[in-house]
Amino acid sequence: MNDTQHDLKQLRVAGLATAFAVLVLDQLSKWWMLTDILSPPTLLKITPFFNLVLTWNRGISFGFFKADSPWGTWLLAAVAGVIVIFLLRWMFKGESRLSVVALGLIVGGAIGNVIDRARFGAVVDFLDFHLAGTHFPAFNVADSAITIGAAALVLEALFAGPEQPKNNTHE
Repeated sequence: MNDTQHDLKQLRVAGLATAFAVLVLDQLSKWWMLTDILSPPTLLKITPFFNLVLTWNRGISFGFFKADSPWGTWLLAAVAGVIVIFLLRWMFKGESRLSVVALGLIVGGAIGNVIDRARFGAVVDFLDFHLAGTHFPAFNVADSAITIGAAALVLEALFAGPEQPKNNTHE
């Protein structure tokens, strides 16, 4: 195995490790909220701007496109599954550490939310930030990872230098 192949293999491992870590943290945090922290309370005031609140998101990001029927829930889960497959393929073709880790964040978060849809028919959300009576939609660890991963991909696309040709055949 040459150095380039070894480097690419390490990148793929980093991406998969990131996805796995996000998935585990997401599912553990949701389990903890459901079994210990928010059972029975559905609202726990932590600071003047942050609460823990148990909500069930039947839609996609931040409650948009709610799927109140079982078919809608499974449709959203299936679409997310297809997106995860696409993102994994992209991750395995990635050549920058930032993009591979960012894709790992997104994949881990997406799988975490798909697991919730399969288990509960909705995604468990519990992080509630608010200011002056205005609440941001509740979210979870998976949503945070997806947002950070997407932002990292956008920033890399905006600020990365020009791509160099892979095979320089000019003589």
